[in-house]
Amino acid sequence: MLAQTTTVETARWFRTYAPRPHARTRLVCFPHAGGSAAAFRDLAGRLPADVELTAVQYPGRQDRYGETPAPDLDALATAVAAAVEPLLDRPVAFFGHSLGATVAFETARRLSSRHRPALRRLFASARRAPAVPGPAGIGRDDEAVLAYVRRLGGTGARLLEDEDLREMALPVLRADFHLVDTYTYVPGAPLLCPITAVVGEEDGACRPEHALRWAECTAAGFDLRVLPGGHFYPETHPAELTALLTGTLGVPAA
Repeated sequence: MLAQTTTVETARWFRTYAPRPHARTRLVCFPHAGGSAAAFRDLAGRLPADVELTAVQYPGRQDRYGETPAPDLDALATAVAAAVEPLLDRPVAFFGHSLGATVAFETARRLSSRHRPALRRLFASARRAPAVPGPAGIGRDDEAVLAYVRRLGGTGARLLEDEDLREMALPVLRADFHLVDTYTYVPGAPLLCPITAVVGEEDGACRPEHALRWAECTAAGFDLRVLPGGHFYPETHPAELTALLTGTLGVPAA
């Protein structure tokens, strides 16, 4: 019964847009604040046949719109760690963008505590290291949330100019920035997989100096990569991101 329940939970939490059952590597992707698994649909098709991308679908959005969002980041990471277990049947790497990088990191910590084999790598994208403070009180009111999202730019910011879409998006953004505002990093054992921090060269929210301290979170090696673009460089420079992922994972390009 436990295995069956876990399988159901896995299907609830993850979306695979380009199934590749014979791929040698699985890339599990964690979306940004206000984002959904669909943010990685394009990347899934760009990756070579040896990599299957599976994206996390947080509660409270898209096909999980009617579900209550996670109360805090710790609860979210604990739920994802339980649901991802059946996907650890082959070498796995995590890619988290912005808020997703912190969720991916905390998920990886929980897997390590269960004595799972180390992940192949954690990609921490457009996110300050956990020990580096970020802007506080973003989620205190709707205007603060909207102003911050507009500063970051990207497709999500443009969609917020539509009043109907803005009303649909605000509860999700509000819930996700609550995760950011209430998260407290607790130092602990380092990960046993390497960490690659990735930042956009024009991203004012996460500069290279903000990302360098991700090195403190691993005992297995760290590197920092700077790509063209801003906070949402995956949207504007997908080819460069694809090349970075495939090169770092050591798989042939598509």
